[in-house]
Amino acid sequence: MADPKQAAIDHNPNSGSVAQPGFHCVGAGEIAAFSTIEDWEKEMTGNHSSYAEPLFSPDVVKSIEEEMENLADELRELSLKIHDHPEIMWQEKYAHDTLTAFMRDKGFDVTLHYLGLETAWRAALEIGKGGRTVGFQSEMDALPGIGHACGHNLIAIIGVGCAIAVARAMKKHGIAAKIVLLGTPAEEGLLGKLKLIDAGGYKEMDACLMAHPSPGPPRSAGTGSSLAVQLLTIQYFGHTAHAAGAPWEGKNALDAAFLAYSAISVLRQQIKPTHRVHGIIEGRDWAANVIPDYAKCSWNIRAPTWAEVQVLHDRVKKCFEAASLATGCRMEWSEQDGTYDVRQNECLGEVYLDWQPEGGVTHYHSADEFTRVCEKFGMNASRLTQAAVGGSTDFGNVSYGGGNHTALFAKAAATKEAHAIALQTAKALAITGARILIDDNFMAEVKKAYNEGRTPGTVG
Repeated sequence: MADPKQAAIDHNPNSGSVAQPGFHCVGAGEIAAFSTIEDWEKEMTGNHSSYAEPLFSPDVVKSIEEEMENLADELRELSLKIHDHPEIMWQEKYAHDTLTAFMRDKGFDVTLHYLGLETAWRAALEIGKGGRTVGFQSEMDALPGIGHACGHNLIAIIGVGCAIAVARAMKKHGIAAKIVLLGTPAEEGLLGKLKLIDAGGYKEMDACLMAHPSPGPPRSAGTGSSLAVQLLTIQYFGHTAHAAGAPWEGKNALDAAFLAYSAISVLRQQIKPTHRVHGIIEGRDWAANVIPDYAKCSWNIRAPTWAEVQVLHDRVKKCFEAASLATGCRMEWSEQDGTYDVRQNECLGEVYLDWQPEGGVTHYHSADEFTRVCEKFGMNASRLTQAAVGGSTDFGNVSYGGGNHTALFAKAAATKEAHAIALQTAKALAITGARILIDDNFMAEVKKAYNEGRTPGTVG
């Protein structure tokens, strides 16, 4: 993990029908605070906040940049409100109310408690008729005890900024389009987006983009995937007895949990370096002089792909079954729906966009809109996967069509530096989204990449 003082932004933009990439940025401990985004850009890139050369539509690009700058102070205030009122998964009521009020004030049609989820929401704005639909996402939930140590306050404002800036640019230039922003709860429980997928929350979108914070080098963007993950809950039921007077009468549930823990520790020697198995043991009314009759184990299985998780799952389950057999304790096994690895889209996020006119027709070669836009803002967008290998997100399921987590990271997520790079990231993400709406040839290539499963940066 990088220096924990770093505030970084990792993007995982993807879609209900077309996938997009993930990204990282900024070291808050390594750069000075700047009063405006433009000051930051001058220092980091030597340029003002405008392109030296346009990527696809100079007027639209300029409009998006200007709108994002106009929103900068409001987004900073919004970010700090959410950061200073951390709410754990499924309890994001303050964030729900604050963000929806903000979007309604900006002219969006807002749906509260979207699709029956108490803290989910949808904000949409349609310009004209017959245009494509691009989606963005705002996560909201914090971590127990340490607040916004995953930077979801930044995720929230990036989604908000993108939706408003793109909508205003489309309206200004008379381009038919629909912009949808989803407020997605419970990312930390890896459940929120799965429920929205099942309820059809992404079906209206041609593509959906988002950003997620992560440690990384200053001004960097990582387009690697995330790990697929399976969450397990195992309960052992034994029989109490006096630990000194008649221990032979007991069945020790803690022994079962300990044996399973030890078996998995040994198993780790024979699993791949990119695989992760980790967990905790919890008790209920334990006392040193009583044989425990209950133990609960919460475990995560992670791997670069869902197929690898499934194979590892069977090996891990045998460790728990063996512990049950050895101790005579009854075992109850449960698992929640799996969370997939993020399916990146080569066209949207990984390689270089190369224009090459041939016979009057524009051909796209290794199209990478987001990376190219990032570079224009002085950010290094890397295709390496190492930066993302340690984490998982329910956005992986969205992309199939369907270092963080520390107190220091929570503190960094509220800094001016983190806000500055969040705005830079939002600009690049919004411009990528705008191109989805405007450029028919580019969108066709994006869909082709998705349908062919072109997902660069695969681990393992």
